[in-house]
This record gives sequence, structure tokens and C-alpha cells, in this order.
Amino acid sequence: MNILIINGPNLNLLGLREPHIYGSSSYNELCTQLFAYAKTLDIIIDIRQSNHEGIIIDWIQADWSKFDGLILNPGALTHYSYAILDCLKAVPLPTIEVHLSDTDAREPFRKISVVKDACIKQIKGKGFAGYIEALDYFAKGNDIK
Repeated sequence: MNILIINGPNLNLLGLREPHIYGSSSYNELCTQLFAYAKTLDIIIDIRQSNHEGIIIDWIQADWSKFDGLILNPGALTHYSYAILDCLKAVPLPTIEVHLSDTDAREPFRKISVVKDACIKQIKGKGFAGYIEALDYFAKGNDIK
């Protein structure tokens, strides 16, 4: 099984960015943990991060057919990127939306996810464990293409 993991704006600053919200572990630590865990599940993962909406859309459009599922943390793009929503609706790639923090417990604008309607599941507020939960979900054969 092949899973694409895409992280949006500012996820590359984990460990520096608001550690009281996102924790003190770095983006590299997240990636290392995910590669190690995926290996135990016999899942091949490809992890990418961009601060640019168009690049995220280009990756999904170009590579969706190579993967069985997508784990997507769109960062702040969650709240306004109808372009990512349209992209996700256009490709038959089961997508799980993941957020490190509990977006429902934060500022009012963070309660809105415009991409959720194109996702099979949302996982919020579990830190790095949210990605692990998403990998477990796909590993169980749920909603894979």
C-alpha cells in the first residue's frame, strides 16, 4: 500500500511555531516517526510539505493514481482553499484530513474546514498521533481505492 502525506503552510516550522499549541517536536521528527511506523504496517509513504497552495494541488493532480490514499494537513489552507477542495473532489483518492491541534477549540475561523466535504475522515487535536491514526485507518483497508 502506498500513502501520500501532504502538509501545508508552516508545518515545516514545527518545534518553533507556537510550541504550546503544536508541541516542541520538529517537522523532521514527525517525518522520522511516520516513516518508522509506516514500515511496521508494511506501508510505503511519501511525505511532502509546501507553503504554496498551487504546489499542493499540482502534487495531488500529478500523483493521485500512484497512491491508495492521502493524508492531508492543509494548515491554514483548510479554512479557505476551495481550490484544494475542488482538486480533492476531482480525483478518486481517499483523503483523511489531519490537524495537530483541535481546530474546534481555537479561533472562530479555524472551526471551518472547506476541504472536509472531500475527505473520508477528519482527525483533529491528537498531535503526531493523528497521523498514526490515519495510517492505521488505511492499513485496516478502510476506504482505500
